Amino acid sequence: MRPLADVAKMPTVMNRKALAAAMLCVLFTAPALSAEPPTEPPTEPPPAADIKPPGLPSAIDWTFNFDATWGTFGFAHSLYNNPKPDQPSGNLSDNWSEGSVKPAISGVYTLGDSSQIYGKVSAVGERTYSAPPPLVGGEAASFEVEDLAIGWRSGKSLSLGEDALDVTIGRAQYKIGHGMLLWDGSGEGGSRGGYWTNARKAWKFAAIGRLNADSNKFEVFYLERDAAPESNNHSKVGGINYEYALGEDTTLGATYMHWTADPSKAPQRDGLNVYDVRAFTAPFPNLKQLSIEAEYAKETNGNALDSYAWNILVAYKFPWRWEPKLSYRYAFFQGDNPSTVKNEGFDGLATGFYDWGTWWQGEIAGEYFLSNSNLISHQVRLHTTPSESLGTGLIFYDFILDRPAAFGPTVTSDHAAYEFDWYADWTVNKHVILSFVAAWAQPGKAVEQFSGRTQDFVYGMIFAAYSF
Repeated sequence: MRPLADVAKMPTVMNRKALAAAMLCVLFTAPALSAEPPTEPPTEPPPAADIKPPGLPSAIDWTFNFDATWGTFGFAHSLYNNPKPDQPSGNLSDNWSEGSVKPAISGVYTLGDSSQIYGKVSAVGERTYSAPPPLVGGEAASFEVEDLAIGWRSGKSLSLGEDALDVTIGRAQYKIGHGMLLWDGSGEGGSRGGYWTNARKAWKFAAIGRLNADSNKFEVFYLERDAAPESNNHSKVGGINYEYALGEDTTLGATYMHWTADPSKAPQRDGLNVYDVRAFTAPFPNLKQLSIEAEYAKETNGNALDSYAWNILVAYKFPWRWEPKLSYRYAFFQGDNPSTVKNEGFDGLATGFYDWGTWWQGEIAGEYFLSNSNLISHQVRLHTTPSESLGTGLIFYDFILDRPAAFGPTVTSDHAAYEFDWYADWTVNKHVILSFVAAWAQPGKAVEQFSGRTQDFVYGMIFAAYSF
């Protein structure tokens, strides 16, 4: 999930935008409105990370962080059905807002042999409000522990190299590759709030061991997912991950995972074995503008699940003004064939956000009615950087169903939707980032057959993130 802005022309939404803009202007201009400058320049305070708070051990290197977000999201027409079931002849718009806060404190204690003990504690509060639609989860709020972990790293105490060994235990984040299968350790939306914001990422319990030796990285891990109470299937996963860095421009990886879950809620995941291989590379030293990404995953669990997924992305960054980068990605996630006993529908597991379009595919389709299962997507993206503080781009998708019949006997077409997304990320200063999205999607025949939807989707979002 990511942040959003409401482009539906609703007066209440416009009022919220005007208020937010006014608040931002006040915040950014307040220093310039002081009555008189001081006669002598004040002493510059130390950076936040160097402040030694009273009452805490001075031998520990303390770091304080505070993150906050606020976003407003809107559909000019209802999310899925038209007309809306509860308003058969009324307003088809859907608008809502989300906010989050995350205070955190972390510390590092360096031992005599240069190895270090480290830890982190944080909490996340999220709220979804202003009449969110049922798909988002309705109005909800929560405040819960996020990070709560301790670890040890070897520093220069071993001949294998700096921080050759690293062990972490507790509530912590962990991801593999670009997050296609394993990243988001917590559930959002529903009773927790924050459907799109996704401020929680830590696993409920994580035990992670790392060995770094030259260009090789070995990891063993055990993770328990922190799902929202109403959707908890008690997913747990253990596995081994290996990555090899071939110079600065190529990383190869391979992973094995074994999952368990509540068989009454997720039978396809209980006993699931997953094999994943991937490559991220700029293969030609004299043509580093060209980059390639590829990943293949196989899931096996007898008749409960036997599926696969793969993708390949080719990108080229032109040496022109604004540094335009053009890419094409093909992604395939197998769908279930209802005529067989075996389940072939790919399980997206714990996917996460790496970049716009990865791995939530489409700010409309991938966020609200399609998942990384029974899906084929063609993605064309153009990203530009007009300045150091601004990145913006366009993304086009063509979404196709692998197995239309998996959506029901009435679905015979394989075309799900076309979608265009525009996005922009503006770094206002070192603490504030504003993100904007405007998106349009045309439902395909498959969506019409499944839901009766014929109206185009029009969607927008504004999202502000503060970090200290």
